[in-house]
Amino acid sequence: MLNKIHHIAIICSDYQQSKHFYTKILELQTLQETYRKERDSWKLDLALGGDYVIELFSFPNPPHRVNQPEARGLRHLAFEVDCIEETVFKLNKKGVETEAVRTDALSGKKFTFFFDPDGLPLEIYEK
Repeated sequence: MLNKIHHIAIICSDYQQSKHFYTKILELQTLQETYRKERDSWKLDLALGGDYVIELFSFPNPPHRVNQPEARGLRHLAFEVDCIEETVFKLNKKGVETEAVRTDALSGKKFTFFFDPDGLPLEIYEK
């Protein structure tokens, strides 16, 4: 019935700041950028490894997302990485704070969390 996850949509509060974060810090590739005047909204289509993965939207005055305490709904977005320590080093060097690296008790794989400019929890998980 389902083939794969097509994309994830993220609504940001500061479009330029989030665009910088996802394209310059996380190094996702821009596929297309569109301004929709009737909605006063930007839409940025982003790819990772050539695959379309994220739609970044801006809307006037979007409500805040509840992060703590954890609320019902989408918990976080996770990215696979080859080496957790190398990725943490690169993120930290670019000014992104990361939590301590932990090991998943079920898989034995290393992972950690960090946050986008709006506090959206993002995870890196070692391959």
